[in-house]
Amino acid sequence: MNKLGVHALVWVGGWSHKECETAVSKSAELGFDYIEIPALDPSSVDTKHTLKQLEKYEIGATVSLGLPLDCDISSEDPEVVARGEAMLNDALRLTGEIGATHMCGILYSGFAKYMQPKTERGVQNSAEVLFRIAEKAKLENIAIGLEVVNRYETNLLNTGAEGVEMVKRVGSDNVYVHLDSYHMHIEESGLGNAIRGCADHLGYFHIGESHRGYLGSGNIDFQDIFSALAEIAYSGPITFESFSSAVVAPQLSNILGIWRNLWEDSEDLARHAKTYMEEQIKAGIETHRDNRFRA
Repeated sequence: MNKLGVHALVWVGGWSHKECETAVSKSAELGFDYIEIPALDPSSVDTKHTLKQLEKYEIGATVSLGLPLDCDISSEDPEVVARGEAMLNDALRLTGEIGATHMCGILYSGFAKYMQPKTERGVQNSAEVLFRIAEKAKLENIAIGLEVVNRYETNLLNTGAEGVEMVKRVGSDNVYVHLDSYHMHIEESGLGNAIRGCADHLGYFHIGESHRGYLGSGNIDFQDIFSALAEIAYSGPITFESFSSAVVAPQLSNILGIWRNLWEDSEDLARHAKTYMEEQIKAGIETHRDNRFRA
C-alpha cells in the first residue's frame, strides 16, 4: 500500500519548536508514515530540532513550498531567477538535513495569480533551474515533485499533461508530476484520465476535498481517482491536505484564501482522512481487478 502522509497545517500554523513537536507527534500517533512540512520560508525551519523530533517519533518527512513572485524562476529577469534558484537550494538543503524523501510544490514559478500568460523564455528558464536543482537532489536521493495547481496559483502548470511536458523538458529522472485532487477538480476534464495521462511520471499525490474540508463531504469523485491510481499501479506517497481558518499560517492562508472555518478538531479530521484514504485505496484496487476480470 502507498505511504500515507498529512500536511503539517492540519495541526499547526507555523514551525516553532513546540509546533514542530505537536505536528510530528500527532501525525505519528495516528499512524501516518510521514508528515509534509511547508517551507515557504526555509530559514524558519530548525532542521536539527525537526530531525530530532522525526527520529523520536519514528516518522518520515517530505517538504513542500511555493516560490514568491520576487523569486520566480519562470521570470525573464535574471536577478529574479537567481533569487529563485537560491531559495530552491536553501529548501533542498533543508530537505536533505531532515532526511526528507521529496521536495514538492510550486517549485517552477511564483505561487500567485498571474495577470499574463507564460512565455517560452520563462518556461525554459524554469526548466534549466529545475535541472540543476534536480541533479543536486540526486546526490541525496531526493525526488522533486512539480505540483500542478489551478490557474489562480500559477500560469505555468495547470493540468497533468502540462506537468508531464515540463518533467520531460527538465530531463532528470528524479523529477515527477505532483497531482492534487483539489486542483484537478478545477482544471481537468476527467480526474481518472488525468492520472492515467501522467502514468509513470506521477510521483506524489495530494488528496484534498473541493472545499478543503473533510474528505467525502465535497464534490470530488474519489472513486475515479483511486481506481485510476490502482490502474497505473501508482506506489508513491499520498498526502492529505486540508485547510481551515481554525489553524492559520498567515502567509499561506492569505494566498489560498482560507477564510472559512471548515473544521476545528484537527485530530478528528486527520483520523477520518487516514481511514478514508485507506478504504479508497483498497476499493480502487478491487475496482481495477473487477474491471480487468470483465475485460
